[in-house]
Amino acid sequence: MEQIESQAPADQAGFHALGLPARILKAVEALGYETPSPVQERCIPALMEGRDVLGQAQTGTGKTAAFALPLLARLNRKQRKPQVLVLTPTRELAIQVAEAFDRYGGGMPGFQALPIYGGASYVPQLRGLQRGVQVVVGTPGRVMDHIRRGSLELDDLRTLVLDEADEMLKMGFLEDVQWILEHVPAERQTALFSATMPPAVQRIAQEHLGDPEVIRIEARSRPADTIRQRVMRVHGPHKFEALTRVLELNEHDGMIVFVGTKNQAAEVAERLSAQGFAAAALSGDVNQANRERIVEKLKKGRLDLLVATDVAARGLDVDRISHVVNYDLPKDPEIYVHRIGRTGRAGRTGEAILFVKPREQHFLRALDRAAGQPMEAMKLPTGEELTKMRVMRFRKQIEASKESGKLDFHRELAAEMLSDENVDVLGLIAGLIKVAEGDTPLQACQESQHQGRQSAIEWDEGENGRGRKPRKNVRNERFERGPRKKNRGVKSPERGMDRFRIEVGYRHGVGPSSIVGAICNEAGLEGRHVGRIEIYDTHSTVDLPSGMPNGVFDSLGKTRVQNHPLRISRDHGPSAKRPMTNRERFEAGC
Repeated sequence: MEQIESQAPADQAGFHALGLPARILKAVEALGYETPSPVQERCIPALMEGRDVLGQAQTGTGKTAAFALPLLARLNRKQRKPQVLVLTPTRELAIQVAEAFDRYGGGMPGFQALPIYGGASYVPQLRGLQRGVQVVVGTPGRVMDHIRRGSLELDDLRTLVLDEADEMLKMGFLEDVQWILEHVPAERQTALFSATMPPAVQRIAQEHLGDPEVIRIEARSRPADTIRQRVMRVHGPHKFEALTRVLELNEHDGMIVFVGTKNQAAEVAERLSAQGFAAAALSGDVNQANRERIVEKLKKGRLDLLVATDVAARGLDVDRISHVVNYDLPKDPEIYVHRIGRTGRAGRTGEAILFVKPREQHFLRALDRAAGQPMEAMKLPTGEELTKMRVMRFRKQIEASKESGKLDFHRELAAEMLSDENVDVLGLIAGLIKVAEGDTPLQACQESQHQGRQSAIEWDEGENGRGRKPRKNVRNERFERGPRKKNRGVKSPERGMDRFRIEVGYRHGVGPSSIVGAICNEAGLEGRHVGRIEIYDTHSTVDLPSGMPNGVFDSLGKTRVQNHPLRISRDHGPSAKRPMTNRERFEAGC
C-alpha cells in the first residue's frame, strides 16, 4: 500500500489542480470553496483515477467533498441506475451526505441522489428508486432490505463508499456491512473512511480493497480555536438546576444539550419545556418524520434547545448553534471533540460548557489534554446575577413596547390612575411590575436566604464533591459498618442529599443491594445517586438527592422489598435503634 503524508501544503491553484471537470469546479466556486483541505487534496486525484482509497480522517475534515466531488465527475448522467452507493452509520449522516451530493451536482442536468434509511416510509424511497438515481446514500439495514426486495439493483455499481466505518462497527452493523459487500459487484472501486482503525475495520480493508491508496490525516484532537470551553463542577442530582441557571444567564441562539441516554433526553427536554424553554428531544426513539421536523424548527429558529444523544446528533449541522452543553460526560475525548464541534463552525465563534460530577474529576484531565489546555472554570450563576439579568430583560421589553407606538389607551389609563392626589406613584409602579412579571419573579432566590444552597449544587476542585478526601472502597462503604464506639453519633447526610426513613430492616431480611435496587427501579435513579444506607432491626435510613419530585416518593411508598412496603418518609432525627453489627451483616449476606 502506498502511503501519502498529509503535511504538504495545498496547491496554490486550489481545486483547479485536482483534475475536476469544469462543471464540478463551477459548483465548488459557487459554494465559496477556495482551497482544498488535506483529505480532499489527497483523495480527489486518487478517486478520479479509479483507485481504491483507505482514508483515516475525522468528521469535519471535509471528507464528504473528498469522495463526492470526484465520484460526481465520473458519473454517467444518462444512465439512471445506481452507480455510487455510500453506506453511513446514521440516518442523519445519510441525509447530510445526500444533500452534499445534491449541492455539488446542482449544475448537472439529470442528476439524482437518494437517501434511504430506516425509521421512514418505504413508499418515497421505492418511488425514488423506480424513477432512477445515480447515487444512493443509506444505512446498512435499509440498504439490505432494498437489495432483498429487488428494489435496489446494483449491477451497474461502480463505486462503494464506507463512511465512518468505525461508527458502523460500534453500532453493530458489521454483519450487515459484510453482507452488502458480498452482494455488490466484485469489479468496483471502494473507498473506506474511518476516524480510527480498529482490527475489524482493518480486516475489511484487507479483504475488500485492492492495493488502496492509504491517506492518513492527522487526527484533529483539539477543538477549533473559535470555541470557548468552560467547565462547571456540579453535583449530579443538581445538574438540571445548574442547566436552567446557565440558560437564563447566558445569551444564546441555538443550543445542543448532550445527554447519555434516550430516557434522559426525553426527561430533560420535558422539564425544560415545562419551564418555558423552547426545547425538544432527539434520540433513537424519535421517528424520522419527527426528527426532520425538529431539525427544521431548530434551523429556522422556532426551536432553541435540542436535548440529544450522541448517535442522534451525529451528522447534525445547524449554523445557528452558538452553545453546546455536555450535560453528561462523553465516553471518550474524541466524542467530546465531536460534540463541541457542532458549534464554532466555518469561522464562527461558539461556546462549550461541560458539567462534571465529583467522581468524574479524573476524566476531566483527559479532556483537558484533548482540548490542548485546561478548560476555563465556570461558576454557578448566583441569585443576584439572575435577578440582574431578569431586570435587564424586563426593562428592554418595556423600551420595546414604548417604541411600538400603540400605547394610546395605556397612556390614558396611566394618566387616570395618576390623577388621584393621594396616589402612591412608587407603589403603583411596583404593583404594575408585580403583575407584569407573571409566574417568573424578577427577583431570583437570593443565596443568603438559602444558606448552603450554592455549595449543595457546586463542589470544589480540591474535594471529591463531598467535603473530604476520596474513600478507597466506596462500594463497601455505601452503608455504615457498625459502631466502633459505644456512643457513635449518626452522621449527617452528605451535601446535596436528604435523609429518609423506610420501614424495612434487618428482621425483614433486606440488604443494601435490595434497597438500592427497589429505589432505583422505581425512581429512575442510577445506583451511584443513592447515598449512605443504615440498616436497623425494623427500619432503615437512606440518603437521596435533594429536590426529588413528590410523585416519586408516592410511588416509593408503595414499593415492596422482600414483600414488605417501604413506606418512605422524611427522617427527622437520629434513630434510637442500634445499627446492625458486622456479624449481623455477614449473616444477612450483606
